[in-house]
Amino acid sequence: MKKKIIGLCAILLLASGCGKVPTLENGQEAIVTFENGDMISVDDFYQMIKDDFGLQALITMVDTYVLETEFADYKDTARESGDAMVDAYIESMGGEDALLAQLQQLGYQTIDAYRDYWYLSMLQSHAIEEYAKDQITDEQIQEYYDNDVIGDMEVNHILITPNVDEDATDEETDAAEEEAQATVEEIITKLDEAKANGEDIEEVFGELAAEYSEDESTKDDDGSLGRINYGSDLGSEYDELIAAAAELEDGEYSTEVITTELGYHVILKIKSYEKESLEDSKDDILQTLAEEYVTDNADAGINALQHYRREHGMEIQDDEINRQYSNYIQNLLLQIQESNSNN
Repeated sequence: MKKKIIGLCAILLLASGCGKVPTLENGQEAIVTFENGDMISVDDFYQMIKDDFGLQALITMVDTYVLETEFADYKDTARESGDAMVDAYIESMGGEDALLAQLQQLGYQTIDAYRDYWYLSMLQSHAIEEYAKDQITDEQIQEYYDNDVIGDMEVNHILITPNVDEDATDEETDAAEEEAQATVEEIITKLDEAKANGEDIEEVFGELAAEYSEDESTKDDDGSLGRINYGSDLGSEYDELIAAAAELEDGEYSTEVITTELGYHVILKIKSYEKESLEDSKDDILQTLAEEYVTDNADAGINALQHYRREHGMEIQDDEINRQYSNYIQNLLLQIQESNSNN
């Protein structure tokens, strides 16, 4: 880092018209001079940067080198993903100038510096994910496949959402929730009556969907969600619905209120499909278990980055920076332990 700073200083001085870099009496090169002959040396400048910003700057440089080397085939993806994040911020802020004004309060001097931050963040996230995958055993994958993987299902639903205004009181919110649940129970009662009368449940369900459902995209199509499963295009907000559907036989409807992030549902299971083979499911299972590993292990991130730094033989030669780095890692782990104990 010192050589880079010296080189930069030399370039700046040459660009300003100086043919020779001034030096102090002890031979150190100067980075700033004053009219009375006093100077600030490159060594003093480097020492201040090292004391105030050195560790974080060094970690950034180390991780960029290590992760670009370890995951060379992911660099373009990381850059594209990071740029997409920044471009989204630019759009939401109304332009680069507005975003830069905000970023400068956080210490960023250019948009490109912020892009570099997101680029490294994407590399680090990928590294943590790959590290987590390496912690998953074949036995865990088999167990997840046996107990948690299900086949696709065709499911119809009726969605009822509580009618709650943004400024509603707690009492008004509770009343709206109770009313929505009562509507679901009313629908279930009508399905029970139709079943008792020997009516076609799928046909009746479609009629009730058209009458009651607040899912505008499905209500006029018998409430059909199509072929669904965990990880499908519906998103995680439907996981509770999918879990409930998995417990039903084909042709059965739910007899209890199903609650999701979207509201309350009644569902009718139309058809079940065989689940994919373990081989075909393995990549998705590994991804899921890796995400769970990171969620369940608060130290997964720091352990992952430490792992890749060691794999590439990182050694800090500066004693002071090395001491700072050791304290930094210990403090991170201590914070994680304290957070775990508080939870």
